[in-house]
Amino acid sequence: MNITILGAGAGGSVTAFDYANHGHSVRLFDFPEFPSNIEAIANQGGIYAEGYISGFSPVAYAGHDIDKALEDAELIYVIGPAFSTLPFGEACAGKLKPGQTVIISPGSCAGALVFKQAAGLGLEDDSVRIAETHTLQYAVRLLEAGRVQVFLKLKAGNLLAALPSRHTADILQLIADVYPGMEPAHNVIQTSLQNANPVIHPAVSLTNAARIEGAGDFLFYEEGVTDSVGRLIEAVDRERIAIGERLGITILSDPEIGIHQGYMRENNYGSAYRNAPGFQGIPAQPQLDHRYINEDVGYGLVFMSGLAKQVGVETPSIDAIIQITSVLMNRDYAAEALRTPKSLGIAGLSVTELYRL
Repeated sequence: MNITILGAGAGGSVTAFDYANHGHSVRLFDFPEFPSNIEAIANQGGIYAEGYISGFSPVAYAGHDIDKALEDAELIYVIGPAFSTLPFGEACAGKLKPGQTVIISPGSCAGALVFKQAAGLGLEDDSVRIAETHTLQYAVRLLEAGRVQVFLKLKAGNLLAALPSRHTADILQLIADVYPGMEPAHNVIQTSLQNANPVIHPAVSLTNAARIEGAGDFLFYEEGVTDSVGRLIEAVDRERIAIGERLGITILSDPEIGIHQGYMRENNYGSAYRNAPGFQGIPAQPQLDHRYINEDVGYGLVFMSGLAKQVGVETPSIDAIIQITSVLMNRDYAAEALRTPKSLGIAGLSVTELYRL
């Protein structure tokens, strides 16, 4: 199968490696503003990986030409932080062909909706099948340009939903050779809410702000999640779960799904993170101005708060984190409204209509 990966960071690189390692023809694209990894991969003809999956996999193309990258593509992955989904969608506008499948991985809260809008596709348009996963399939770090270290490839616990959801089963079958453990979600609201990054990252960053702005030399999970920090994570998680319950959608607690995925071993919000095998050795971010706040508050928690208001669920802990991080970062994340039900075109939908997406 001809695979195109949009996004040449660690996630895009390991996905390209894995698909090529399974015998698929892979093309890799990124914007000219991010040249180093693309250039290294092009020069060496592929990607090196070490760790959980390892070796060298060739790629058919690595570059900045979107038309060449999309040529004959059957399956397209959009892989990157939340802010990258919109420009990737805009780059694909008018270039996608009927019968192609696009997967945003991770969706980072409603990524499929963002991509559809940016690519000029209507909500119910399924000439091109669009889907999203709730998380990335790998725990991975970029060691250097053209080389990744893979700590874990999920065997279970990653949800996928198509938009509209009637195509979910067919897309899971399409990717089953590489991701046999991918699981169906009810819809993209479930994949969006199940994304745990907005639950964990802002809470830990906020409560460790002084350490991050000081030396910043500590382990994010092993040292940053005390039992009291865990209680804040839990409060946010309970509100996320309540939004799902209001919509008739089951959202697993973060420790529950972490155990299912293989990241965690304990079902609690304190020592479970400190002792989690999938989180060992991960350092804290070097500064507060980082995606752990800018993405996970500005896109994730703001979206969850807006969705909660729409369906009548109170989210005091989520709203408090949005407010306090706005003060710390000297910006108004709620007012910026980078990703909200209104911006995504679903603000007028009822609980029943959201459930049926």
